[in-house]
Amino acid sequence: MLTYYCYITSNKNRTVLYIGYTDNLKRRLVEHSKGIGAVFTKKYKATDLVYFETFDNKKEAKKRESQLKNWHKEWKWNLIKKSNPNLITLEIN
Repeated sequence: MLTYYCYITSNKNRTVLYIGYTDNLKRRLVEHSKGIGAVFTKKYKATDLVYFETFDNKKEAKKRESQLKNWHKEWKWNLIKKSNPNLITLEIN
């Protein structure tokens, strides 16, 4: 069974947010760091993982991604700060 992720990345200055979903978070973060797959993350260097959620199916992860993309920026930052108050770059094992 695959695990799916809805995730948020940011740049070093924490001025932009990128929201996506994937079934392989580690691979996707490597792709972002190499500038592969998302023009936005390459342009704004939004490669630092600051938040993620896990899901049992693709449909729910995609639904959450869509939901978060429609939120106000302040709401997104508040969500991130609940689990990552220092806005550190999260590591994936």
